[in-house]
Amino acid sequence: MKRHRTTLLATTTLIGAALVGLPAPGAAADEVEQLKNGTFDTSTEPWWTTGNVTAGLSGGQLCANIPGGTANRWDAAVGQNDVTLVKGESYKFSFTANGSPEGHVLRAIVGLQVAPYDTYFEVSPQLSVSGNSYSYTFTSPVDTAQGQVGFQLGGSADPFRFCMDDVSLLGGVPPEVYEPDTGPRVRVNQVAYLPAGPKNATLVTDATAKLPWQLKNSSGAVVAHGWSVPRGTDVSSGQNVHSIDFSTYKKRGEGLTLVADGETSRPFDIGTSAYEQLRTDAAKYYYTQRSGIEIRDDLRPGYGRAAGHVDVAPNQGDSDVPCQPGVCDYTLDVTGGWYDAGDHGKYVVNGGISTWELLSTYERSLHARTGQPAKLGDGTLAIPESGNKVPDILDEARWELEFLLRMQVPDGQPLAGMAHHKIHDEQWTGLPLMPSDDPQKRELHPPSTAATLNLAATAAQAARLYKPYDKAFAAKALAAARKAWTAASAHPDLYASESDGVGGGTYADNNVSDEFYWAAAELYLTTGEKAFADSVLASPVHTADIFGPLGYDWARTAAAARLDLATVPNKLPGRDKVRRSVVEGADGYLATLRSQAYGMPYAPPENLYDWGSNHQILHNGIVVATAYDITGGSKYRDGAVQSMDYLLGRNALNMSYVTGYGEVNSHNQHARWYAHQLDPSMPNPPNGTLAGGPNSSIQDPYAQSKLQGCVGQFCYIDDIQSWSTNEHTINWNSALTRMASFVADQG
Repeated sequence: MKRHRTTLLATTTLIGAALVGLPAPGAAADEVEQLKNGTFDTSTEPWWTTGNVTAGLSGGQLCANIPGGTANRWDAAVGQNDVTLVKGESYKFSFTANGSPEGHVLRAIVGLQVAPYDTYFEVSPQLSVSGNSYSYTFTSPVDTAQGQVGFQLGGSADPFRFCMDDVSLLGGVPPEVYEPDTGPRVRVNQVAYLPAGPKNATLVTDATAKLPWQLKNSSGAVVAHGWSVPRGTDVSSGQNVHSIDFSTYKKRGEGLTLVADGETSRPFDIGTSAYEQLRTDAAKYYYTQRSGIEIRDDLRPGYGRAAGHVDVAPNQGDSDVPCQPGVCDYTLDVTGGWYDAGDHGKYVVNGGISTWELLSTYERSLHARTGQPAKLGDGTLAIPESGNKVPDILDEARWELEFLLRMQVPDGQPLAGMAHHKIHDEQWTGLPLMPSDDPQKRELHPPSTAATLNLAATAAQAARLYKPYDKAFAAKALAAARKAWTAASAHPDLYASESDGVGGGTYADNNVSDEFYWAAAELYLTTGEKAFADSVLASPVHTADIFGPLGYDWARTAAAARLDLATVPNKLPGRDKVRRSVVEGADGYLATLRSQAYGMPYAPPENLYDWGSNHQILHNGIVVATAYDITGGSKYRDGAVQSMDYLLGRNALNMSYVTGYGEVNSHNQHARWYAHQLDPSMPNPPNGTLAGGPNSSIQDPYAQSKLQGCVGQFCYIDDIQSWSTNEHTINWNSALTRMASFVADQG
């Protein structure tokens, strides 16, 4: 998840004859052409092709015959090496290209010609459909004399002919100014407000005095009106804004709009059905993330695919996976589980927090005053296990739990009982790539204390929730949890390497006091044993203020313990203080929500939005929702419900971050097989998929080319190339699943 590299070509064949000099200089003296012979007037040198491509001059173009039957884009390519790039300099990358027959997808890249083959810029237009002339501006993140421009054309079942001309990489051009289309200045939750819930909107305006507003039904009739409240400059967006509160209107309806300052909002509903659907869609996301099983098209129309990473070529399979060299001398069957994000990796630490959150969504339904377990019951998710008399959400979580158990080091081996940190490809793969088409070698990475404690915590929680349905599995899970706890206690400081980020994310975490606290809490809640209660009470985390501005996450798991200790029935000494700490944390998030003109419980230090900020907003909202479960206080229910508004359109970009929800929504998340933007034959992510959201660090080259200098909420772009702002992940969707379920229960 944390950093992706995509493959460039290193093994090439030169084509053409004599070298031709540089093209004519650019329009400005400081603009310098970086490519040789991009016009192909008399030669094709120094351009190369992969060995399976034949190319030459044709009508003043370079034309190449691309073979069919290749699996990956980079399997057939044309390119030029030894390109000089200067860090911080802006470049205009332009070319003309066409394909015959029409419709094939070209992946054009600028990157590094040697290992680790980093990509600095890439685009994937559809030839002769998206137009024949292409021009892009990006900023180089590095200094190198070993840059490469490549045109990758593999992955087609059928052969075709590709031609290109006027290829240019012009340095020294002014950087492109990216201005997102934010639509009407009245920003609303584009999906739905609850009839008896809070209804707030944000107006972007130059006005400093209050303004009138009108609420209109689908026929255009005014059904409510009032005055806006000026809020001044909103630091999270840099905009001058007003707040609008129309909570007194409680009638159900569809297609309502809010009008203010001459602007009409995007439409929205007042009702509960959208949240019932979102609860289901957010949880159904996990079935299409499964590894090791065919995804049935009859269960997910448009998303059917072959099983990934089984022992069927070109997969090398997950049933007999070796360790990285020098890590161990055994292999493990680690089939199953969920693909973590947009790549093909599977990670115990991120799988742990995600599994806990799905299990806790169900566990809340058993204990909370508004919980409705039937809404998460058997048959609700339409998965292969539906009809087995087990709640579907437990069946789905078990798919990941079984994988987590397989990652435990076997008895008789060094570090027995510990859990391997992750398993993924030896090298990064490119986009798009179906899991079943991945040819890479798979490797187990070293065990870590953090992974082992994730296993201990989630397996212990599973033991109590699955006991009514499968006593044998519950007993197996508890035994694994005990073994993991013992192993982690014996090896408390085995940390994942920060440099182990080739082929998959690092998920490095060098502070595991929170994981020890979480594992002890879950073991205590399941067993009631004094030893685990003592570990909880002795932890310095137990009395610490853990509800910080960024929200809990895979690396900050103390809240998982605190929330469960506060809500799952138990007899822990001092439990009242635990419950009070959650309410106090919620009070802080409510204060933050009220201070934000866009109404979210999130105000990161220095307005620097973190990676996956959307799920952190949800997690802070979940703390507020838990305070409602504890106290019954309406302010907590309303604050939690209002937290959803930001995700569903009431934000500076005026878009919903949930695929399929809202008039304008994220649908080009960074993903290898939800890759419609790159390959029209592939789908967009399924409805109910959450995008990561604004990330001030904009680590990926595409975001860097568009978002330099962005302010807070504007550090996001809905493009498949932006892995730092627009990835989807299992732990972000688990936050959405839990909050959507809570909101649906309030209807």
